[in-house]
Amino acid sequence: MKTNILGLPVKESELLVEELNVLLSNFQVYYQNLRGIHWNIPGKRFFDLHVKFEELYTDSQLKIDMIAERVLTIGGTPLHTFEDYIENNKLTVGKNISNDEKAVQLIVNSLSDLLKIERKILNKSDEINDEGTNSMMSNFISEQEKIIWMMNAWLDESL
Repeated sequence: MKTNILGLPVKESELLVEELNVLLSNFQVYYQNLRGIHWNIPGKRFFDLHVKFEELYTDSQLKIDMIAERVLTIGGTPLHTFEDYIENNKLTVGKNISNDEKAVQLIVNSLSDLLKIERKILNKSDEINDEGTNSMMSNFISEQEKIIWMMNAWLDESL
């Protein structure tokens, strides 16, 4: 079996790069959704939500960079065009959302969809003992599960 400089099998690493690029694409859509709801949220909850949405898009921007750098680390090329992002997107695109509950629900749904992609990557990276990708996915998953829990708690309170 041919391995790369990291000792990972080349063929399986190439497949992992494809999955990481899907995640990268979806994170770009998630990021843009967050920017949109950050800009367009009005109302009595504006101050709290505006800050929270900024926190989330800043975090997603860091994760986007981490994913792209992981792709490079294991020998791939990160996708970087809007065309690629849309082609690989599995998330709902949140257009003109200004209702606070719809905005938070968009975040919950987006994170849930990102978790599905991340768990798939985690399984594939685990099969080839790619601890770097495993660690990154595990961290993303645990953080996002907590955000989903918090957002759902907020949604329950707002009913």
